[in-house]
Amino acid sequence: MSSTPAPMNVAFLGLGVMGYPMARHLAEAGHAVTVYNRTTAKAEQWLAERPAHRLALTPREAAAQADIVFSCVGNDDDLRSVVLGDDGAFAGMKPGALYVDHTTASADVSRELDRIAREKGMNFVDAPVSGGQAGAEKGCLTIMCGGAETSVERMRPVAMAYAQAITRVGEAGAGQLAKMVNQICIAGLVQALSEAIHFGEVAGLDMKQVLDVIGKGAAQSWQMDNRGKTMTDRQFDFGFAVDWMRKDLGLCLAEARRTGVSLPVTALVDQFYADVQALGGNRWDTSSLIARFDHLKR
Repeated sequence: MSSTPAPMNVAFLGLGVMGYPMARHLAEAGHAVTVYNRTTAKAEQWLAERPAHRLALTPREAAAQADIVFSCVGNDDDLRSVVLGDDGAFAGMKPGALYVDHTTASADVSRELDRIAREKGMNFVDAPVSGGQAGAEKGCLTIMCGGAETSVERMRPVAMAYAQAITRVGEAGAGQLAKMVNQICIAGLVQALSEAIHFGEVAGLDMKQVLDVIGKGAAQSWQMDNRGKTMTDRQFDFGFAVDWMRKDLGLCLAEARRTGVSLPVTALVDQFYADVQALGGNRWDTSSLIARFDHLKR
């Protein structure tokens, strides 16, 4: 882990379930943090807990004095809305400043913003994260970065306030492509785990016991360790929401269509998540794929 960096002026745009604790970790690391959120009440709540810091009413205002501007918003359109335009962050950033985006977005928008940043004499890194809300709360996210090596090294000691690993995987857009690989892997794993648990339950097995046994062998995975038992209990009121996963898988499938890559399992699991949404599980954890089997049995 990098040594503690000198305190910096930073901005954080977007205080959702991920951004709120990430900005908190920056403040706790000693940085002067200016926050912006589309819903001002959320930013006011964050500031009330940390009155030594600042609240801005526009991304441009938040970015004005920042050495590094971080963001974590919903999608491509949300990202453009906080970066571009008269009130966007790019309009307020000083020459040489660095913009680090943690949104899970398309590789195309990352390349677009990187090009615009360079034209303005600034720097951009696309840096999607893995680890979910729990990782953000605990400050142990994994970050995949696309951008210039110098920019990644510049953000590394600061972002380590909420990360356990930061890796540059290529030029602008590469971080988003790596995150797509991550989500493709997760989708297949959760569906396989759902099928396995359903199969075992129908066979009359004690699935918590079985998961303990096979979790010590070749079938072990993070999903099994962290979601297997809650799946058997049908507990889904936590974690990474189905709506977010469908957004992410949509990005994967769009990129696959653009490049001519076949993703048959990913496409199928995406439709299974649509079934979960139809059951009212929009905000359930992604492990709720197993709920489809309960519905199909009726």
